[in-house]
Amino acid sequence: MISNHEIDYHVYGEEMQYVEVELDPNETAIAEPGAFMMMDDGIQMQTIFGDGSQQDSGLLGKLFSAGKRLLTGESLFMTAFTNVAYGKKRVSFASPYPGKIIPIDLHQLGGRITCQKDAFLCAAKGVSVSIAFQRKLGTGLFGGEGFIMQKLEGDGMAFMHAGGHVLERTIQHGEALKIDTGCLVAFTSGIDYDIEFVGGIKNTIFGGEGVFFATLRGSGKVWIQSLPISRLAGRILQYGTVNRKEEGSILGGFGNLLDGDGR
Repeated sequence: MISNHEIDYHVYGEEMQYVEVELDPNETAIAEPGAFMMMDDGIQMQTIFGDGSQQDSGLLGKLFSAGKRLLTGESLFMTAFTNVAYGKKRVSFASPYPGKIIPIDLHQLGGRITCQKDAFLCAAKGVSVSIAFQRKLGTGLFGGEGFIMQKLEGDGMAFMHAGGHVLERTIQHGEALKIDTGCLVAFTSGIDYDIEFVGGIKNTIFGGEGVFFATLRGSGKVWIQSLPISRLAGRILQYGTVNRKEEGSILGGFGNLLDGDGR
């Protein structure tokens, strides 16, 4: 029996997407603060502790749920959107940067996935958003996203967001997949996640691809993003500084004075 609220949805857009969630009377969707875009009249917005999955467990349950989110670097609070009208109502949530929104049906994926701590966007009420500690010290220290990742549990719909193009890859038993640590978005419970050293002096010093990569083994699904937000931010910062490296022109910085880019 499905315990989460059953919601319908539609994803709009290409590079800057948003998801429109359709709520029946008394159905609720939860979202990260700042994800809200628009909603129909008849939907009630309420700030709640944690993810809302422990709302009936008393004060200690609510504080524990909120505390787990705090450990992942997220806000103590989330926003719940409930249809208090008689007919169907719609509420929309927007992606925070260029990329793709990934619909996840937890009921079809074993009830649990592990994702980067900033990947979660919104979900049906009842989906639990908690912490997933990495069992191996090396994975936590060099995993690119820290020792703690997020764990989404339940049997309803959840929505993640990732940068650039998103690839969904299925891994079979006996296979191994090596991924840049920043490009890993999420994986199902049957996947074993570890961090490996690239190896080689030239690769380490001159490779420009980082010293570690993620190695995935087991059986299940993996979601991979082509443009991590950290990589995008680094490029913007690089080209936003005055003394940046010039490409494509022998004039260098003098060329910027001519075309106005260096002002």
